[in-house]
Amino acid sequence: MKAKALLPILLSGALLAAGAQAATKDVTVAVASTFTTMDPYNASDTLSQAVAKSFYEGLFTFDKNMKIVNVLAESYEPSADGLTYVVKLRQGVKFHDGSDFNAEAVKMNYERVMDKKNGLKRFVLFSNIDHIDVVDPYTVKFTLKKPFSAFINQLAHPSGVMICPSTLKGDASKIAFNPCGTGPFVMKDYNPSEVLRVEKNPNYWRAGYPKVDSITWRPVVENSTRVAMMLTGEAQYAFPIPAEQVKQIEGKGNVRLDITPSIIMRYVEMNLTKKQFQDVRVRQALNYAINKEALVKVAFAGYADPATGVAPMDVDYAEKLGPWPYDPKKARELLKEAGYPNGFETTLWSGYNHTTAMKIIQFMQQQLRQVGIKTTVRALEAGQRTALVEAVPPEKSEHQLYYIGWSSSTGEMDYAIRPLLATSSFTPNDSNESYYSNADVDTKLMEALATTDRAKKAELYSSIQKQIWNDAPWIFLVTEKNIAGSSPNLTGFYIQPDASFNFSEIELK
Repeated sequence: MKAKALLPILLSGALLAAGAQAATKDVTVAVASTFTTMDPYNASDTLSQAVAKSFYEGLFTFDKNMKIVNVLAESYEPSADGLTYVVKLRQGVKFHDGSDFNAEAVKMNYERVMDKKNGLKRFVLFSNIDHIDVVDPYTVKFTLKKPFSAFINQLAHPSGVMICPSTLKGDASKIAFNPCGTGPFVMKDYNPSEVLRVEKNPNYWRAGYPKVDSITWRPVVENSTRVAMMLTGEAQYAFPIPAEQVKQIEGKGNVRLDITPSIIMRYVEMNLTKKQFQDVRVRQALNYAINKEALVKVAFAGYADPATGVAPMDVDYAEKLGPWPYDPKKARELLKEAGYPNGFETTLWSGYNHTTAMKIIQFMQQQLRQVGIKTTVRALEAGQRTALVEAVPPEKSEHQLYYIGWSSSTGEMDYAIRPLLATSSFTPNDSNESYYSNADVDTKLMEALATTDRAKKAELYSSIQKQIWNDAPWIFLVTEKNIAGSSPNLTGFYIQPDASFNFSEIELK
């Protein structure tokens, strides 16, 4: 109903947009969620970090195949012992405020996140840096606490961006709303729940870029509305396209579909501070209770795969361990053994409020009811997600079951596990919202960070993944596919495997 009511408005908007594009090249991108913050070092959602690439850049980034490429760095040289990395910086780059990008700016940005007192969500990601030295104005040296072979992957993470030193020296609360970086666009309008509009940076260091005049990012929670915006031309790009509407769009001349593999894991965290979830038999029962094959069909129209391990198979060192089989009889037996012969009541929250997420939690509600577990479901907006879950220490946590997802945006196993399942990553330090704690897992995670021996690292990560799989702090659900829609005349804009955006070559022809 909602989509039909909006269609005439969207059509008239498309005609106006078409006229505007004759004079300027403006791109509208429809996304499925609202934004949390424009401070990438304090964002825990991929979307906020992805759109922040409009105005921020890091030393390195990933291409569409998750291969590392230089951005503000020209080269790097690791030491033989793996403890230091000397990075040569690009010269002639200006921040949006006109100041020079240099080694001092790099040092200031990383020292901010390295200071635990600042309480930034990406502290754990960069906590292996011991100190940073300015060698000369365009050379910086990172010294690590322990060798870590994937260090450049960490620097390429979308949170590791360069913010204007003048902004960092000012009121810290303004960083989230007043971005100032070296990127191709500058922010013109921002309302976290409604719009983010950016316009071309006239002083961008890459000659001839960007090739469009503006990008307007619009959160559009309703799946059908997002599709309608694509079909009518009100949006030139939309992500995600709901899987159940792929066939409706296929063959339409005004929309190009891009369906690509992802490293996005979807799961339900069980809050281990709550009594019922402290029993491993309960946690395993819930994994047996969910039919993942049916979930793939119901919520993803086949464009996903049941989770076969703790991380998607395209993440380096990932090991295939499952999936957990659908066995409601076994689930009921385990619940009875744990002292819940008639099940129990609980809550199931979703970290997303788009329509696909609603399908997922309603499907799970029905499945869990079949083994005696009665759930009350609730879908959270981005701001609620932060306030009610992500910023809450374990002793104050209220969530019980929590549907969420994660993409390892460094492409390797440490970042697929440590932010989510290490004891040091309990919220609000990072994203361990299940408050899972296993001393053996913690120790081996640190051992894996410390070695550059690939065989040893593989052995450690194998042991870690098997332990977590058996402990079952999550209901392991699916690895989904990325489905995006694009106008045929839009090029250079694509989804990366971690569901981030790459639009450095964006062009409207």
